[in-house]
This record gives sequence, structure tokens and C-alpha cells, in this order.
Amino acid sequence: MPVSTPGLHHITAIGSDPTRNYRFYTDTLGLRLVKQSVNQDDTSVYHLFYADRSGTPGTSMTFFPYPTANLGQVGTGQATRVQFLIPDSATDYWRERLAAADVDVAEPFERFGDTVVQFQDLDGTPLEFVAREDAPAGDPPAGPVPDEHAIRGFFGVTLSLASAASTIPLLEAMGYEQTHDSPERTRYRVGDNLGAVVDMRETPQGPRGRPGAGTLHHVAFTVDDEELPAWRELLQEHGLRPTTVIDRKWFQSVYARTDGGVLFEFATKAPGYTVDEDLGTLGSRLVLPEWLEAQRADNKAGLPPLSSPSS
Repeated sequence: MPVSTPGLHHITAIGSDPTRNYRFYTDTLGLRLVKQSVNQDDTSVYHLFYADRSGTPGTSMTFFPYPTANLGQVGTGQATRVQFLIPDSATDYWRERLAAADVDVAEPFERFGDTVVQFQDLDGTPLEFVAREDAPAGDPPAGPVPDEHAIRGFFGVTLSLASAASTIPLLEAMGYEQTHDSPERTRYRVGDNLGAVVDMRETPQGPRGRPGAGTLHHVAFTVDDEELPAWRELLQEHGLRPTTVIDRKWFQSVYARTDGGVLFEFATKAPGYTVDEDLGTLGSRLVLPEWLEAQRADNKAGLPPLSSPSS
């Protein structure tokens, strides 16, 4: 059996306009574009990866931005909110920064002892900051946000399910333990790494989620390279139908849709985003896995150019 996951590897969402997406996550949120590639299952569309300076697992928010995408419906059967970790001293900074960017920001509130600030990106993707005293120094990228206020990575993710009954045993097998409970949500946590939290909400009467811009596509958990086959076996033991191991160039992956409807991915730590780019130039050009290089001209011709945040 595999040992427990340390937490989230990345979260992938569906967007619309790629340049607008790029500007929001780099210029407004201060993340770094660490990989500019294509959706390997639909090479007509970008796959954009935002993260800390070096693309550390647990910091990477990625997008499939479809320029003609219809808006989705956030709801039951989906991962429904991304939780970013910030220092507790950064709450006012971020409220002011988002308001200056014309982003609607909810009033801060307390959840399980932490200050939470909720907002959405420009496609309506639900996001929140979780402010904590124990936020690590992290590896902030150079950019518009001062290091002392920068996003450290993920705090966790919220899942909205009609019933959590079948997902709880899976999370427990992955190493998660229940730490908090309220009428609205139950929190599970594994260790103290970035992205250690999964919050589950049972919303059987809520609207059913529908894929589209502004919704989360899948949630990826970090696993050790040599244990990926064992994770696949664990998924089968829980009655799921995992994919074969898939080479994504920067990590190896196995996917399985849970009974609750959320697509889980199990992604390896290695080889990482610097396998095909130097650390200093991450995200500066379109990169493709070698098996897609023959299609580079066609892919590039079909992708709209990304303009920099300052342009």
C-alpha cells in the first residue's frame, strides 16, 4: 500500500480568454507563469500553469482557457473553491489590491479559527484566501506582489458532494484525517505541507455542477514516483476505474472520477517543470512534450498570442 499523499499537487480549472486569464493570475494575484503548453487531450487549447517561483507541487493552479467557452455552473459533484494560503498580516493588503483591480471581495470571516476572504476570478472561478500565522516563507516569484504578502501556495480545496459517504474512506486511505466539523463543512487534513486540506460540503439540494468557464476541472494530489502503480491499485480497491499511468512530461499521472463526481488525479513529484526549461526562463515560451513536437506549427498557429500583463 502507498504511504499518504503530502497533499495537493495542482488544481486545474476551465477558463475563457487566455490573455485575460494570464493577466489576472500573474499581474493581479502575483503568481508566475511557469509552463505555457497545450492541453494534451485537446491540443487546440492552451494549458497554462501558474505557481510560485520554481513551480513547487502544492502551488500550481493550471487552466484550460477556451476562448469560446460557455460559462459553467459551480455546484454539486464538483470541486467548488480553491483555497490559497497567505500570511495573516496580508489580509488588508489583498482586500485593497483586489478592490483596486475591480474584483468584488467579500467581507472577511472566520472559519475554524482562520480568517477567510472570498472572491472570484474574471470567469467566476470561486477562490479564497486563508490567512494564517503559520504560513511558510515559501518561494514567491519576482513580480508585482511584495514577498511578505505573496500567495504561498494552496491551503486546500473545497468539494461539494450530494453525499460524502464514499469519498471519506478514500480520503482516509490517502492519509487524511478529520480535524474540524461544522453544519456547513467537514475538514480533512494530511500533514502540514502546502495544500494539506480538503473541505467537504454535502449539498444534495444544491444545483448540479456543469462544466464550463469558471469551474474546476480536476484536483491533483502529490504522490511519490515509485508508488504511482500502488495508488492505482488503491483506487481500484475503492471501486473506482483509474486510467493507466499517463506521461504528462512534467509528471506521471493516474486519473479516477470519484463516486461523488469529482475527478481526482494522482501526479508524481518528478521530473518537474524544469525538465525542459531553465528555472530562469520558465513559462516564457510555448513548450510541448516531444510526442507533440511534430504538430508544433499547427498548434501554435491555432493559439491566440499571450500578451504580457504590462502590455
